[in-house]
Amino acid sequence: MTPRRNTATSEVRIPEPALEAVDRIRETGETHIWWWPLGTRTDPADYAVLDDVERGRAQRFHAEADAAAFTATRANARRAVARLLGIDPAHVAFGRRVCPGCGDREHGPPAVSHPPVPLAVSLSRTAGAGTLALRAGTWVGVDVEALRPVEPATLADVVLTATESAHVLGLPPGPARDAAFHRAWTRKEAVVKAVGLGLLGMPLNTLDVHPDQNGPVQVTHRYREEETHWQVTDLTLGDRWAASVARPDTGPHGPVHLHAPA
Repeated sequence: MTPRRNTATSEVRIPEPALEAVDRIRETGETHIWWWPLGTRTDPADYAVLDDVERGRAQRFHAEADAAAFTATRANARRAVARLLGIDPAHVAFGRRVCPGCGDREHGPPAVSHPPVPLAVSLSRTAGAGTLALRAGTWVGVDVEALRPVEPATLADVVLTATESAHVLGLPPGPARDAAFHRAWTRKEAVVKAVGLGLLGMPLNTLDVHPDQNGPVQVTHRYREEETHWQVTDLTLGDRWAASVARPDTGPHGPVHLHAPA
């Protein structure tokens, strides 16, 4: 493997396969989604893949199941990026971009910091499953939630717009209502993650994600005086979870590649 200099990264040399992979993803506009089941005990093989900072974070969890979920998510994310770029997982590192709201790096959106390639990433985990979204460029957001019985009436004012609430609460109690509520929730979370501002940017109950429509859907996010537009696609991870991915509603919209668990 003969690495070459990337002029955008000064002295850093990036392996040729990684540069070629990024070029292909940029040209096609494709988005990659990986997901994996999460157990309740930490796998030593996963722990070995983490860097020192991540191991420190894993050790600070009080519950073993939480530590296992974090460890598996970070380890599988490293493996997925490494496989896509044709490099060793040990050569993949995650960092953060500058927060678009305040300019702080401590809580900005996640990014692939090594190798320094222009890939946007987003991570999410819930009971039993973790996910990673990746595309070329700057912005992407993914969210996964375990399906469970909910009473949307108690959350409608906090999570749903008036239009969404009318749709969701208009469904009979049971699986259909639960699925509609989680569809709305994951779409909203995917968008606010993609924007990079989280809940500081726009309250969920003002963000309309059209849960009455099959995806993809176009969603408008407003922050201060700025509007951004997103394409949101629902993901099928089985019958236990709801999941969605958001990407900018500009440029080439290539396929969404959903990678099954290894």
